[in-house]
Amino acid sequence: MELDEAYANMAYIEDGESYPAKWVSEAQKFRDAMRGDGRAQLDVSYGSAPRQKFDVFLPSGDPKGLMVFVHGGFWHMLGKEDWSHMAKGAVAKGWAVCVPSYTLCPEARIAEITGEITQAVCLAAGTVAGPIALTGHSAGGHLVSRMLEVGRLPEAVASRLQHVVPISPVADLRPMLKTSMNADFKLDMALAEAESPVLMRDRVACPVTVWIGGAERPAFIEQARSLWEAWNVPHVIDPPRHHYDVVEPLCDADSEMLSVLLG
Repeated sequence: MELDEAYANMAYIEDGESYPAKWVSEAQKFRDAMRGDGRAQLDVSYGSAPRQKFDVFLPSGDPKGLMVFVHGGFWHMLGKEDWSHMAKGAVAKGWAVCVPSYTLCPEARIAEITGEITQAVCLAAGTVAGPIALTGHSAGGHLVSRMLEVGRLPEAVASRLQHVVPISPVADLRPMLKTSMNADFKLDMALAEAESPVLMRDRVACPVTVWIGGAERPAFIEQARSLWEAWNVPHVIDPPRHHYDVVEPLCDADSEMLSVLLG
């Protein structure tokens, strides 16, 4: 369809086809190491559906707070087991990290996925004291942005939000109507507008920084720009990064990304 090429990534990234296997390998290594240290709580159910589960990775001492990382994949691909290593940097900085899966399209509609992430954040928040930081990549950037809708999270959870960093977010869902992926999303204009963070009228007063790779496809840069302009929030353009490696700073405890997110 008209915008399929605009939102395609793999063909425009050097060795792009190698990334999914690399994510799985790195995630497995990290998960195994954390399990071996007794610091992994895996497949915690936050609902009754098969994919309504999250993993929690714990630091060696009492957690300073909770970071939630929500994966991407255009709401219809991938799962938490592909992204465990995104917890590495925050855990090294003394934070607990929750990595949820969610029911994928077309089995679930995007609004239902937003509801599932709401459930996951609320349950995880009850297991770790202190501040909460939210971050997510691509579709995950959309989902963490939606958590800032006033009234979505209970006040007891929303008041603990320290910072939200949407990474390469899909913030305006209206262009998705012009992609073949909408066969899975089943969006119409009303649903796309209702789920678009750029159109959210009221949001929680929480610091937000939008993050985008400078080497991303123009459509993703425009998506990120639409969010930081609509919300009037700071943004970071990371010049060498593309859509697949823009999240890698989460693995580095000393990265600027984690400094912004966790302080």
